[in-house]
Amino acid sequence: MLKLTKFASYSLCNRNIKTLTASYFKSDISLDKLYPNSKQNIFTPSPPSLDKDKFNGFIPVNQLQITYDRSSGAGGQNVNKVATKVDLRFHVDNANWISDAIKNRLKEDHKMKINKEGFLIIKSELTRYQQMNLADALAKLRTLIRAAETPKRPEMSTETLEKIRKRQVMAANQRLLLKRQKSGTKEGRKAPTLD
Repeated sequence: MLKLTKFASYSLCNRNIKTLTASYFKSDISLDKLYPNSKQNIFTPSPPSLDKDKFNGFIPVNQLQITYDRSSGAGGQNVNKVATKVDLRFHVDNANWISDAIKNRLKEDHKMKINKEGFLIIKSELTRYQQMNLADALAKLRTLIRAAETPKRPEMSTETLEKIRKRQVMAANQRLLLKRQKSGTKEGRKAPTLD
């Protein structure tokens, strides 16, 4: 019993010494020594104000469902061990950071990417790194939203389409005429043959 209490007191004392030395030790390359005059408090900017009419590029990550899985394809053992594929989802109807017009356009243009529960699904397995795939998925989402934000081009009338078709036919005929003229010029440069 005596040995056990000595060991317990030694380990307790040893643990206290370790914590004391760890708290007072400063490396030569610590931030305090490298940048002695800096405040060293990290400033996290607040998210920009939400404008319902226009998308400002800010995507609130807390409203996204992000899951990671193993990627397919080449990559050796890394593919089998590390979950690098990103599956990013958000509920289109509950997204309060985009306008209703953008939501409707997303539903209309990307029906195949929205599941039955109303989640828009974006996947990325572009690289072997999880964070780069997450950045790629967020960039894809921003691209989809910005594309949905731009107004659709109005459809052209049949008269305009007919004018465009006639101009294309005239341009093709002009190109063939110039090609024939150039061919005739080159043919005229050849030496005459006695056949």
